Amino acid sequence: MNDLNRLIDRLALDTAIKEEDIPEIDLYMDQVIQLFDAKYGTTIRSDEDKVLTKTMINNYAKGKLFVPIKNKKYSKQHIMLINLIYHLKGSLSISDVKATLSPLKEKMASDEFTLNNFYQYFISLQQNNKQVFLKEIQDLDKLTKELEAEEELQKLLLISSLANMSNFYRRAAELLVDELAPKEKEKK
Repeated sequence: MNDLNRLIDRLALDTAIKEEDIPEIDLYMDQVIQLFDAKYGTTIRSDEDKVLTKTMINNYAKGKLFVPIKNKKYSKQHIMLINLIYHLKGSLSISDVKATLSPLKEKMASDEFTLNNFYQYFISLQQNNKQVFLKEIQDLDKLTKELEAEEELQKLLLISSLANMSNFYRRAAELLVDELAPKEKEKK
Protein backbone atom coordinates (compact mmCIF):
# COMPACT_ATOMS: atom_id res chain seq x y z
CA MET A 1 0.00 0.00 0.00
CA ASN A 2 2.96 2.33 0.53
CA ASP A 3 3.87 2.08 -3.15
CA LEU A 4 0.27 2.82 -4.10
CA ASN A 5 0.08 5.85 -1.80
CA ARG A 6 3.35 7.18 -3.23
CA LEU A 7 2.01 6.67 -6.78
CA ILE A 8 -1.24 8.48 -5.93
CA ASP A 9 0.72 11.38 -4.40
CA ARG A 10 2.89 11.66 -7.52
CA LEU A 11 -0.21 11.75 -9.75
CA ALA A 12 -1.19 15.12 -8.23
CA LEU A 13 -4.87 14.37 -8.81
CA ASP A 14 -5.99 17.60 -7.14
CA THR A 15 -4.19 19.65 -9.77
CA ALA A 16 -6.62 21.79 -11.77
CA ILE A 17 -6.96 25.29 -13.12
CA LYS A 18 -10.16 26.45 -11.50
CA GLU A 19 -12.01 29.51 -12.71
CA GLU A 20 -10.84 31.52 -9.70
CA ASP A 21 -7.20 30.69 -10.63
CA ILE A 22 -7.59 32.52 -13.93
CA PRO A 23 -6.99 36.27 -13.73
CA GLU A 24 -9.79 38.59 -14.81
CA ILE A 25 -7.36 40.49 -17.02
CA ASP A 26 -6.23 39.19 -20.40
CA LEU A 27 -2.83 37.51 -20.48
CA TYR A 28 0.00 37.41 -22.96
CA MET A 29 1.08 33.99 -24.23
CA ASP A 30 4.08 33.80 -21.86
CA GLN A 31 1.77 34.47 -18.91
CA VAL A 32 -0.62 31.73 -20.05
CA ILE A 33 2.31 29.30 -20.24
CA GLN A 34 3.45 30.37 -16.75
CA LEU A 35 -0.04 29.75 -15.37
CA PHE A 36 -0.12 26.23 -16.84
CA ASP A 37 3.44 25.50 -15.67
CA ALA A 38 2.57 26.66 -12.16
CA LYS A 39 -0.53 24.45 -12.01
CA TYR A 40 0.54 21.37 -13.96
CA GLY A 41 4.34 21.43 -13.61
CA THR A 42 4.25 18.66 -11.03
CA THR A 43 2.31 16.37 -13.38
CA ILE A 44 4.88 16.13 -16.17
CA ARG A 45 6.83 12.91 -16.44
CA SER A 46 10.33 14.32 -16.98
CA ASP A 47 12.17 17.64 -17.11
CA GLU A 48 12.26 17.44 -20.92
CA ASP A 49 8.47 17.41 -21.10
CA LYS A 50 6.59 20.68 -21.32
CA VAL A 51 3.13 21.39 -20.01
CA LEU A 52 2.36 23.95 -22.71
CA THR A 53 4.48 25.72 -25.32
CA LYS A 54 4.07 28.67 -27.68
CA THR A 55 4.05 26.20 -30.58
CA MET A 56 1.20 24.23 -29.04
CA ILE A 57 -0.88 27.36 -28.48
CA ASN A 58 -0.14 28.61 -32.00
CA ASN A 59 -1.14 25.22 -33.45
CA TYR A 60 -4.41 25.30 -31.49
CA ALA A 61 -5.09 28.78 -32.84
CA LYS A 62 -4.22 27.80 -36.44
CA GLY A 63 -6.42 24.73 -36.10
CA LYS A 64 -9.25 26.98 -34.91
CA LEU A 65 -9.64 25.03 -31.68
CA PHE A 66 -10.55 28.26 -29.92
CA VAL A 67 -11.90 31.65 -30.86
CA PRO A 68 -9.41 34.20 -32.25
CA ILE A 69 -7.43 36.25 -29.76
CA LYS A 70 -7.34 40.03 -29.64
CA ASN A 71 -4.21 42.15 -29.35
CA LYS A 72 -2.02 39.10 -28.66
CA LYS A 73 -3.83 38.57 -25.36
CA TYR A 74 -5.76 35.58 -24.09
CA SER A 75 -9.01 36.10 -22.20
CA LYS A 76 -10.35 34.01 -19.37
CA GLN A 77 -12.49 32.18 -21.96
CA HIS A 78 -9.38 31.36 -24.02
CA ILE A 79 -7.61 29.97 -20.98
CA MET A 80 -10.61 27.81 -20.12
CA LEU A 81 -10.64 26.45 -23.68
CA ILE A 82 -6.87 25.86 -23.65
CA ASN A 83 -7.30 23.94 -20.40
CA LEU A 84 -10.04 21.81 -21.98
CA ILE A 85 -7.74 21.16 -24.95
CA TYR A 86 -4.90 20.29 -22.57
CA HIS A 87 -7.02 17.59 -20.93
CA LEU A 88 -8.61 16.25 -24.10
CA LYS A 89 -5.40 15.95 -26.10
CA GLY A 90 -3.99 13.44 -23.62
CA SER A 91 -6.47 10.87 -24.93
CA LEU A 92 -7.85 12.18 -28.21
CA SER A 93 -6.33 13.22 -31.52
CA ILE A 94 -6.32 16.95 -32.28
CA SER A 95 -9.00 16.40 -34.95
CA ASP A 96 -11.18 14.69 -32.31
CA VAL A 97 -10.52 17.56 -29.89
CA LYS A 98 -11.59 20.01 -32.58
CA ALA A 99 -14.77 18.02 -33.29
CA THR A 100 -15.52 17.87 -29.57
CA LEU A 101 -15.06 21.59 -29.02
CA SER A 102 -16.88 22.70 -32.17
CA PRO A 103 -20.40 22.65 -30.64
CA LEU A 104 -19.05 24.46 -27.60
CA LYS A 105 -17.53 27.21 -29.76
CA GLU A 106 -20.86 27.58 -31.59
CA LYS A 107 -22.73 27.93 -28.32
CA MET A 108 -20.20 30.53 -27.17
CA ALA A 109 -21.17 32.63 -30.18
CA SER A 110 -24.69 33.02 -28.77
CA ASP A 111 -25.44 35.46 -25.98
CA GLU A 112 -27.40 32.81 -24.09
CA PHE A 113 -24.40 30.58 -23.31
CA THR A 114 -21.52 31.26 -20.97
CA LEU A 115 -18.45 29.08 -20.88
CA ASN A 116 -18.13 29.74 -17.15
CA ASN A 117 -21.03 27.43 -16.22
CA PHE A 118 -19.78 24.66 -18.50
CA TYR A 119 -16.27 25.07 -17.10
CA GLN A 120 -17.57 24.75 -13.53
CA TYR A 121 -19.23 21.45 -14.50
CA PHE A 122 -15.96 20.32 -16.10
CA ILE A 123 -13.99 21.05 -12.90
CA SER A 124 -16.67 19.38 -10.78
CA LEU A 125 -16.55 16.26 -12.96
CA GLN A 126 -12.75 16.22 -12.62
CA GLN A 127 -13.14 16.01 -8.86
CA ASN A 128 -15.72 13.24 -9.18
CA ASN A 129 -13.45 11.37 -11.63
CA LYS A 130 -10.65 11.57 -9.08
CA GLN A 131 -12.76 9.74 -6.50
CA VAL A 132 -13.78 7.06 -9.02
CA PHE A 133 -10.15 6.63 -10.09
CA LEU A 134 -8.88 6.33 -6.52
CA LYS A 135 -11.40 3.58 -5.79
CA GLU A 136 -10.57 1.76 -9.03
CA ILE A 137 -6.80 1.87 -8.51
CA GLN A 138 -7.12 0.71 -4.89
CA ASP A 139 -9.35 -2.19 -6.00
CA LEU A 140 -6.86 -3.12 -8.75
CA ASP A 141 -3.96 -2.96 -6.33
CA LYS A 142 -5.82 -5.26 -3.94
CA LEU A 143 -6.63 -7.73 -6.75
CA THR A 144 -3.03 -7.89 -7.97
CA LYS A 145 -1.75 -8.47 -4.44
CA GLU A 146 -4.24 -11.33 -3.98
CA LEU A 147 -2.52 -13.15 -6.85
CA GLU A 148 0.46 -13.66 -4.56
CA ALA A 149 2.84 -13.04 -7.44
CA GLU A 150 6.23 -11.40 -7.10
CA GLU A 151 6.09 -7.63 -6.58
CA GLU A 152 7.50 -7.01 -10.06
CA LEU A 153 4.77 -9.16 -11.64
CA GLN A 154 2.13 -7.41 -9.53
CA LYS A 155 3.30 -4.08 -10.93
CA LEU A 156 3.24 -5.48 -14.46
CA LEU A 157 -0.33 -6.66 -13.94
CA LEU A 158 -1.31 -3.27 -12.51
CA ILE A 159 0.31 -1.47 -15.46
CA SER A 160 -1.43 -3.79 -17.94
CA SER A 161 -4.78 -3.33 -16.26
CA LEU A 162 -4.47 0.47 -16.10
CA ALA A 163 -3.44 0.62 -19.79
CA ASN A 164 -6.38 -1.62 -20.68
CA MET A 165 -8.83 0.58 -18.76
CA SER A 166 -7.31 3.66 -20.36
CA ASN A 167 -7.98 2.13 -23.78
CA PHE A 168 -11.60 1.42 -22.79
CA TYR A 169 -12.11 5.04 -21.72
CA ARG A 170 -10.35 6.43 -24.81
CA ARG A 171 -12.38 4.24 -27.16
CA ALA A 172 -15.63 5.24 -25.44
CA ALA A 173 -14.65 8.92 -25.81
CA GLU A 174 -13.82 8.37 -29.50
CA LEU A 175 -17.22 6.77 -30.13
CA LEU A 176 -18.91 9.78 -28.53
CA VAL A 177 -16.80 12.11 -30.69
CA ASP A 178 -17.94 10.11 -33.74
CA GLU A 179 -21.55 10.76 -32.72
CA LEU A 180 -20.76 14.49 -32.74
CA ALA A 181 -18.88 14.34 -36.04
CA PRO A 182 -21.86 13.57 -38.35
CA LYS A 183 -23.64 16.60 -36.93
CA GLU A 184 -20.61 18.73 -37.74
CA LYS A 185 -20.42 17.39 -41.32
CA GLU A 186 -24.14 18.10 -41.87
CA LYS A 187 -23.58 21.78 -41.02
CA LYS A 188 -20.92 22.21 -43.70
